[in-house]
Order: sequence, then structure tokens, then C-alpha cells
Amino acid sequence: MGKLKNGIIGFAIGDTLGVPVEFKSREELTRNPITDMKAGGTYNMPIGTWSDDTSMTLATMHSIIETGTIDTNNMADKFLKWFRNAEYTANNETFDIGRTTLQALAKYELKLNNASNCGGSSEYDNGNGSLMRVLPIAFYIYYKKIKDTNVIYNLVKETSSITHSHEISILGCYIYVIYTLLLLEGKSKTEAYKYIQKADYNNFSDYSISKYKRVLQDNIAKLAEDNISSNGYIVRTLEAVMWLFLNSNDYNNTILKAVNLGEDTDTISAITGGLLGIYYGADSIKESWKQKIKKYDYIIRLCDDFDRTIIAEEE
Repeated sequence: MGKLKNGIIGFAIGDTLGVPVEFKSREELTRNPITDMKAGGTYNMPIGTWSDDTSMTLATMHSIIETGTIDTNNMADKFLKWFRNAEYTANNETFDIGRTTLQALAKYELKLNNASNCGGSSEYDNGNGSLMRVLPIAFYIYYKKIKDTNVIYNLVKETSSITHSHEISILGCYIYVIYTLLLLEGKSKTEAYKYIQKADYNNFSDYSISKYKRVLQDNIAKLAEDNISSNGYIVRTLEAVMWLFLNSNDYNNTILKAVNLGEDTDTISAITGGLLGIYYGADSIKESWKQKIKKYDYIIRLCDDFDRTIIAEEE
């Protein structure tokens, strides 16, 4: 499979595995761990259901396919179609929308501002709601061969700011995008990690950079599991994702480990799954999971359309 499919399928399956146990504690999941895809759970959804993470990622992809570029108003229009009309959903039903995302989309719907000015800007608005949908931006940058870090920064900033405009959120997305680009270029997970630790973060304040100290200055991979949180705060989410990925040997075991960390299980598993899919390939993912996931053919078709749209423009 192509790189985009590897990443997006890896992402969607991680999301799907996490949906039934979202908000369950690590202690609960230690006693009764997830070992396979299941139905029911937190939202009582059928087996193979993905959440807002995949829906907003697919909406982002569709916007890029439609416009051939990063158009934040068009993206926000797609997010509203997801929220209001249940487009891009697994079962034609919208569930599990974050507070900051909901407020930002309401602001945009009321035409109070351009989409890239609607995101929550207080320090309390630093959930992982923009990090969870930023993977297609990394692919867009990769396909377009964009190397200028200021251009990359602005694309990430504008996209994140549709829902999350605080600098801490933008920096989390930026680190993830830069890391993903290095993996797409063929660097090993360790090489890529060393690179992001040395990268230029001049666009960001020392205060925001200090929040990511455990990723950017320490070695997050060396921490014990007890020191890794798996909540929805973007800093903790990125730490968990990097910890899981840097300690991984394959997709299937690592994605179950991601789910069984507990709390924000769908988002942490989705974001981790994106990296795992790119690195280990979708062909390495359990076949039964690919068979059980809802609208698998639709996801593949969207990936094909994205590849055709963006790669064709570059040829």
C-alpha cells in the first residue's frame, strides 16, 4: 500500500480499537485489557466504529482533495457537515465532540470570523483536538515537497487554529508534523526523534517549548509507563504517542498497548496508529481488524483521491 493509506488506515484502526473503552482508567484496563476490536462500551457503538478523530481527519482530506490546497474555511465547512449532518462518520451518527472544537465551530457557523481565527486561544483550550486531525497536513507538505520551515509552521498554525489556536496546541501539532515528515522521508524512528530535538523552534515562545521538555530535551522513550499520562491535554497526548512509538516493534501489539493506557483511548491510539502505520505498513495490521472497520472501502477511496489530486498536481 502507499504511504498515505498506511498512515490513514493505521490511524483509523487505532481510533476504532479505542472507541469502546474511552475514559476507562488504566487500572480497569489492566484488569480487563482490550485484545481485539469490540462493540458496545462508552458510546454503545457497533464493532468497527471510529470516532471524531477519524471523521475530522477524513473531512480534512476531503477538503484538500476538493480545493487542492489548505483552505481553512473549506475545512471548517467540512467539519460542520460532519457535526451537523454526520458526514464522514462510521454509522451516520456524530458523537464525542470536544468542548473547544464545538465552541470554535459554533463561532465559525455564526460567521463571527474566518475559520483560522475561530479556535480557542486560552491555555485551557489545549486539548488534543487539532493534533488528532493534523496527519493529512503532513502528507500534503510531503507530497508538495515543501521544505521551508516557516511555510510548514504557517500551514500547521492555520489548520490547528480552526479549533485550537493557543501556541501550545500549534507547537504540539508542529512537532508531530515534522516528525511524521522525517518518517515519510525514510528516517528511522530514533533518527527522526534526534532530529526533532535539534530542530528550530524559533517561531515559538520559550514558555510553550518548556511544556514539551520531556519530548524535546529529555528522552521520552526512557520513561516508565507510570510516568506517562494518557489524558486529553495535548502535551500529555504527544508524550504518550512518542513514548509508545519509540518503544514499538510492530503495529498490532503497540496499538493494543496504546488503548490499554486508558483515558483518551481513541485519540491516543489513533495518533499513535498513524505513525505505526507509516512505519510498519498497513499490510502488517491484523487482517480481521481491516475487515471489521466500518466503511473501509470509503477510507481507501478517499486516500486514492488524495494521492491522485496532490501527486498529479506535482507531476
